[in-house]
Amino acid sequence: MECAMRIAQVSPLYESVPPRLYGGTERIVHYLTEALVAMGHEVTLFASGDSRTSARLVACCGEALRLGGCQDPIAPQLAMAEEVMRHADDFDILHSHIDYLAFPAARRRPDAPLITTLHGRTDHPENSLIHREFAGMRLISISREQRRFLPDATWLGTVQHGLPADLYPFQGKAGKYLAFLGRISPEKRPDLAIEIARKTGIPLKIAAKVSRHEEDYFEDVIKPLLAPPEIEFVGEIGEAEKAGFLGGAMALLFPVDWPEPFGLVMIEAMACGTPVIAFRRGSVPEVIDEGVSGFIVENTEAAAGAVAKASGLDRARVRAAFEQRFTTERMAAGYLRLYKRLLASRPEPVPQGGPYAREHDRSGRLFHSGRGIPGREAEPGP
Repeated sequence: MECAMRIAQVSPLYESVPPRLYGGTERIVHYLTEALVAMGHEVTLFASGDSRTSARLVACCGEALRLGGCQDPIAPQLAMAEEVMRHADDFDILHSHIDYLAFPAARRRPDAPLITTLHGRTDHPENSLIHREFAGMRLISISREQRRFLPDATWLGTVQHGLPADLYPFQGKAGKYLAFLGRISPEKRPDLAIEIARKTGIPLKIAAKVSRHEEDYFEDVIKPLLAPPEIEFVGEIGEAEKAGFLGGAMALLFPVDWPEPFGLVMIEAMACGTPVIAFRRGSVPEVIDEGVSGFIVENTEAAAGAVAKASGLDRARVRAAFEQRFTTERMAAGYLRLYKRLLASRPEPVPQGGPYAREHDRSGRLFHSGRGIPGREAEPGP
């Protein structure tokens, strides 16, 4: 194996790593972290204290902020960014997944080996504002589409999301319902999924998280459209339920109405062999192989017509498209290439051995007593 790197993975604190239920970014951080550990790299995960990992865990809050009733989720993440930067010299790579929240701390350490994967949307005017203010921050996109709104940013590369190949079993027989999985929100357009299902006469099952700030939308717009068993709201589901939910569907409906930067649920469905019918928005054309893993459409009428065609797709080919393009191994290899590129451009060697290289017992568990973050013994990984 090549020389092991000392890598810090910095996760959002909204959910644990991996999340108990919904949480796409934290799930990707988990898969990447576990893959890097399996490759022999020395990985430290900055995350909530209820996270479970094979890496060393620095607990930056007691539990996931969404579950703990946190009133200001920005504050603990800014504190975490400061802690990471105080120990920048203990790592070869600092890989942030907390959007721009690490930028203020990183600007005081321009020599720090920080890269940031942007997991969210980039089309708001405020996005351009923050990236102009912090010009030069090294960024990684999760799709080419995500770069379109920030053409002058310092993009190092694009790494699409990946899932463990054995996470979801292949299901070769199509079910008798359509599936919608994600968040209940106006940009995800569950109302259009309901419209598509009604046009086809095929039952729809909706497994979705309802955030507090979307409760009014759910009550006023979506709930009146529900009519079990034809239109059934399942609620939020976890990882254990996804395989059966997605694998048992005839097709996944993905009628998004915003520049979706990736859409993790699309490759989750593909891993099960379930084709995807998606609107031509955001990264969809980069993910779906037309006529192989699904169909890309412009409106609900075309989507309804694609449902019949989707039932005729070879589900083994859908699964093969996932294996060829969207596994954790491919994702980790993509990030490692960018890590090496950054290290090759650094003029000075990184000092060896800091507190995060030493403060752990023989089991690999980290005992953290860093300034500003409550100490917590990390739970051992699976």
